[in-house]
Amino acid sequence: MGAIDTTIGRIKQMLVDGELKPGDKLPVEKDLAAGFGVSRNTLREAVRALTTLKVLQTRQGDGTYVTSLRPDLLLDGMGFVADLHGEAGERQFLHVRRLLEPEATALAVDRLTDDDLAELRSLLSRAHALIQEPAIDHDQLMANDRAFHNLITTRCGNPVLAALIENTSGHTVRARLWRGRVDAGAGSRTVAEHQMIYQAIADRDSERARMLATAHILGVEAAVRAMATPAPDADPEAHR
Repeated sequence: MGAIDTTIGRIKQMLVDGELKPGDKLPVEKDLAAGFGVSRNTLREAVRALTTLKVLQTRQGDGTYVTSLRPDLLLDGMGFVADLHGEAGERQFLHVRRLLEPEATALAVDRLTDDDLAELRSLLSRAHALIQEPAIDHDQLMANDRAFHNLITTRCGNPVLAALIENTSGHTVRARLWRGRVDAGAGSRTVAEHQMIYQAIADRDSERARMLATAHILGVEAAVRAMATPAPDADPEAHR
């Protein structure tokens, strides 16, 4: 292990041991480097790496601070995997979302307030209006889709689970947007499925909400997979 990796590990250990807490300012650079027995350049590289991971934040002219360390902040970079692997990565993220989101939906059923339900109804009304327009604004429809799911999953009572889902869901947007633009009926089906999920939540039926959420994501997975697979009667020469 190199000096930079060792230094990163030392700072992480300070966080784990409680020597540094969210919002704390790191000791003066020369003192911290001396305490670790490394050069100031090595310490700077370690700080730069932890800043990229959003564990630390450098404030110009003020020093380096520990961030809030919230799960949603630390997990924000997870979608880079999907970006690296393109369409295959997006399908994998949809699979992960299918494993996580139904559970979060079921957990949220008894935690969503009357105000939350009213907001879900408002989102559904807006989505219904969008799909009635002659030229559907897919970007607005996707934003509505994300808001609907995010409102539900953030009420699951587990911030780590909610953060994982948000980052997984956020990085499947291209796949779902592609589906909406190619499949003219996708918007209507999505809104209908959202309506059923909402009704299960309004009925405080967690198991029904779980099953409907699973079916909803499976439908997106199946559509994206189908569009990535050549039709059986496609001309083989066209794919060479």
